[in-house]
Amino acid sequence: MAVEDTSDLKGRRLGRILTKMGKVTRDQVTEALELQKQKKRPIGQLLIELGYITEDDVNFARAMQDGMQVVDLEDFDISDEVRRQIPAEMANAYQVVPIMYDKAANRLTVAMKSADNFRALDDLRLLMGFQVEAMIAPGDQLTKRIKQFYGDDEESLTGLISELAEDEDLQQFEDSGASIDLEELALQVEDNRVKRLLNLVLLQAIKDKASDIHFEPFEDEFKMRYRIDGVLYEMIPPPRHLANAIVSRIKVMADLDIAERRLPQDGRIELVVNGQPVDLRVAVLPTMFGESCVMRVLDRSNVSLDLGKVGLREDDLNIVRQLIKKPNGIVIVTGPTGSGKTTTLYSALNELNEITEKILTAEDPVEYDIDGLIQVQVNADVGLTFAKALRSFLRQDPDIVLIGETRDLETAQIAVQASLTGHLVFTTLHTNDAPSSIARLVDLGLETFLITATIEGIIAQRLVRKICTRCKQPYTPTDDELMKLELTPEDLGGRQLYRGKGCDYCNQSGYRGRFGIFEIMVMNDKLRDLVMKNASSQQIASECKKSGMRTLRQSGLLALYDGITTIDEVVRETLVAE
Repeated sequence: MAVEDTSDLKGRRLGRILTKMGKVTRDQVTEALELQKQKKRPIGQLLIELGYITEDDVNFARAMQDGMQVVDLEDFDISDEVRRQIPAEMANAYQVVPIMYDKAANRLTVAMKSADNFRALDDLRLLMGFQVEAMIAPGDQLTKRIKQFYGDDEESLTGLISELAEDEDLQQFEDSGASIDLEELALQVEDNRVKRLLNLVLLQAIKDKASDIHFEPFEDEFKMRYRIDGVLYEMIPPPRHLANAIVSRIKVMADLDIAERRLPQDGRIELVVNGQPVDLRVAVLPTMFGESCVMRVLDRSNVSLDLGKVGLREDDLNIVRQLIKKPNGIVIVTGPTGSGKTTTLYSALNELNEITEKILTAEDPVEYDIDGLIQVQVNADVGLTFAKALRSFLRQDPDIVLIGETRDLETAQIAVQASLTGHLVFTTLHTNDAPSSIARLVDLGLETFLITATIEGIIAQRLVRKICTRCKQPYTPTDDELMKLELTPEDLGGRQLYRGKGCDYCNQSGYRGRFGIFEIMVMNDKLRDLVMKNASSQQIASECKKSGMRTLRQSGLLALYDGITTIDEVVRETLVAE
């Protein structure tokens, strides 16, 4: 028998099921139970450690406990039609193999290694639209079948797009933003090839560590671009007639209204890829030629919320740690959109996240949920602004407060009030450097005496790309290249510079990954005097440099001399120090 009926074991204790399976004796279960009183670990794990059973035995027993069936893949004949229901990338990412498909009921039965992999079933339902049932198979059999079915058969984006471009049934749906029949649109959305294309795009983006995926309709084409390490790369464009189908499929997955094509919509898709949670933030915008869709990829495995790993040099890291451990005051992180401000703040909060501290955050949106933090999503549509959230925070007995962004005078005033009443406040601003943040706060209408009384430090930052470690090579820059940084060959002092040649690992870009460069302005008595006298940003910057502040350009140059980044990156992300 390929499938074993184990329905009578549903809900039984794990030890009882393993005994029924003939894998352990009652004495061995008793021994494990006695050991469990000391070690406080699951009985299945203890039985494996005692050498009585294998991990597969535990997976089978837990599956039976949940009422799932066990399948022997060696005895199972799987047709090509069934195999094609799941793309190779998905089978590898989720470690599942399709074994039966009922087309009439749209029901797909898959085999997987562990009953714990239930999120894979949720994602298959969401991504492919199937009714999914699962059975458990031995791990070695599953690995063998995935290799056999999909090892040399990775579906390429180029091949699938070519197939879709030539499909006459789909070509008839082409339009340029005109009215569309919802029944016809529903047929496109449920087309298995459209689902496969979108899944391929998503999995490839996550694999390449893209931060955003753009689907953009134009008059004669439908562009698709990934943002990797802050730079947009154009992918092979899907056929123009698939624009509505692809965007509508995304809207279905994000639980948005496919009938509404005149107003912007925002949604969210939650996936688990390779065992890691991935959030996709979806923003749909109506344009002249159809709907433009951008998906922000929030991959937690791609972000390390560790203050020691954001790019801070050792001396800067010590300064930042002193700032975030102040009993009260305001710490500002500033920089343009996409400069890593949120990651720096989350890393700081992660370090401060102790059982003794009450931490509240108001964000728009909440990008990563962190255990131990009380996080609030700002929603201006219902009147929940940063200022309103912050007023409520002060009645929640907090120690530390994070305001996602200080956008107006009201928010700034309440942040000051929170600081003056003994709270540590973190917030962000959009300015070019640290000293100009003072002018920004004055522009908002905040009095200078309140700024000097509350601001403890301002951190300006940028993200620069790292040279790919696999194709990194030394080179000698030309005089013209050095002039971009106002350097001479003598300034290099014999230091060796590097750049990336370009390889498959970095998509031929020469870069892989990013890190932060920082400018940290710590308030002191001289700076407070200058602020009180309404000094200009240039005067404040000059005093900061006298006090030993390292500018963004200087931080960039140090990274360049360390061989981590290139001249082009430092020029692109920093201004010349005046």
